Amino acid sequence: MDAFVLGAVPPYARLLCGKLVALLMISDEVRDAFSRRYAGRTSLISERPFDGRLVLITTSSALGRSSLYNRLTFRDRRVFLSVGFTSGSGEFHFSNGIYRDLLAFARERCTPSAKHERWGNGWRSRRELVRAVLPKLGLSRELVYHGVRREIFLVPLADNAASFLRGETDHVEPFSAPAAELFRWFRERWLLPRASRDQTYRDFDPQTLRLWG
Repeated sequence: MDAFVLGAVPPYARLLCGKLVALLMISDEVRDAFSRRYAGRTSLISERPFDGRLVLITTSSALGRSSLYNRLTFRDRRVFLSVGFTSGSGEFHFSNGIYRDLLAFARERCTPSAKHERWGNGWRSRRELVRAVLPKLGLSRELVYHGVRREIFLVPLADNAASFLRGETDHVEPFSAPAAELFRWFRERWLLPRASRDQTYRDFDPQTLRLWG
């Protein structure tokens, strides 16, 4: 499973609560919820049944090297394992209405990428749309490379996650990490020390998050 967005909003971010959210990824509760949601279901494309066992989570940093995931531990276990960096491509730099214009152009001049018929019609991703439009505008597809690399992390949920995913065994050896215990670890390791050093969270005004009056 991929964890696409992780973090904490103010004032909790000031108390390093993004680390708590990240730690909770390995909780027994997340693994159990995944099993309840997917066990017994059949995949849409391959039509293979899911047994509901979650053994690995992937994620990436927002920009460059991650200060949130690196050195994040639970007991003596490093939770996030860095496996390298992306090459720095995407579409976020096509902003201020540019992507909207590219989308309008694509709808008129481009054929959506080949997606499996069971997924429906359209584009598989925003990046794919941009790569299709750029040559038609006389521009290089290489413009999708913005150079902002993201660090990629693996989060094993079992001691034998790698061998299970390689198909070398059908037996999974999950390690126990109850959410309550994860919070106690976070509270002593990060929350209380930060709260004693930095009191700015007390000055947070909820009105600063208001989107409209």
